[in-house]
Amino acid sequence: MARVVIGVDPHKRSATIEIMNHREKAVGRGRFGTDRNGYQAMLAAGRKHTDRIWAVEGCSGIGRHVAQRLVADGETVLDVPAKLSARVRVFATGQGRKTDPVDAHSVAVAALRTDNLRQVTIDDTTVALRLLVDRRELLGRTRTETVSRLHHLLLELVPGGAKKFLSTQQARALLNTVRPRDVVGKTRRWLASELIHELAVIDKKIKIADAELTELVKTTGSTLQDLTGIGPSGSARLLGDIGDISRFASRGHFASWNGTAPIDASSGDQNRHRLSRAGNRRINRVLHIMAVVQLRRDTEGRRYYRRKLAAGKTPMEAMRALKRRLSDIVYRRMVADAKHLGTGPGGHVGATLQSSAADPNPMADTSEKSLPGPAEPHPRTLLPTGH
Repeated sequence: MARVVIGVDPHKRSATIEIMNHREKAVGRGRFGTDRNGYQAMLAAGRKHTDRIWAVEGCSGIGRHVAQRLVADGETVLDVPAKLSARVRVFATGQGRKTDPVDAHSVAVAALRTDNLRQVTIDDTTVALRLLVDRRELLGRTRTETVSRLHHLLLELVPGGAKKFLSTQQARALLNTVRPRDVVGKTRRWLASELIHELAVIDKKIKIADAELTELVKTTGSTLQDLTGIGPSGSARLLGDIGDISRFASRGHFASWNGTAPIDASSGDQNRHRLSRAGNRRINRVLHIMAVVQLRRDTEGRRYYRRKLAAGKTPMEAMRALKRRLSDIVYRRMVADAKHLGTGPGGHVGATLQSSAADPNPMADTSEKSLPGPAEPHPRTLLPTGH
């Protein structure tokens, strides 16, 4: 650890810092604007200490703009999770009272006391993937809202309304059969025509967005789209949110992070697990869509699901078990992609294919465990990895 840690509590237009030595004694503090002059003043205050590390709270959120500017200027920056600094603040003060100086102090203390905090790097392709997939999902939600409004109008114009899944061409053809004569009907028809035009524009944007995502995913060397149930948006979301797969020590840690690992809720002689509602819900949604597609097709995923039903699981429990198994599939594929790019299995230098970080043949029934450990290998048919 450096001689001083500079804790940063970032906001949109300001940042409060506390400079702390290795004995947790404050040797400087201040509040600076995040405009050009304010940032340069903050940087100058930090550079008075030659052996320094910056610790910024929430580098994936509100602290991103400050952290990226510091990294671009050659500074070493650690990402301090907001939950970690909040825990330090409560333990230090006995209550959760928040002020900017207290937050900056808590960030610095958390950085001093915590090993293996993520070091911030310059934005790369994963950030571009997140931006593009966020836009693609926004377009999808906008399309759903537009179709819903169109259905509402068509129900008033056409007896029985339109079918559930409606394309632009079908909606236009249906609207052409309607010739209302009253002012209310004409207004509804005009609004429906406008919505159909908006729908055509959105569909065109979605097509372009999918092409951009597909092209950008290809540049990463990822083969996630070879898995049944993962398309351009799903692979972009996985790559963008996960980033470096090596930050997960095992497939169990990955499943716990994405919320597919059930939580142990055993008590006494009763041994059971319950649904985890924690974890990255965006990644959990990708795995859920993957599971739904697997069930619709003749895949090993569907056969695995049916085996769970035959074993007495409810449909919901069987779906959770399938998602847990698909989480392992995705983890192994990303580890294999990392190895292909030359980083070694899971990004760990010197890891072997028998290690828990990159075991290609996990045999424990991990769908029943919250954090499964390394498995004993024995033959089993894996879920298919192709369409």
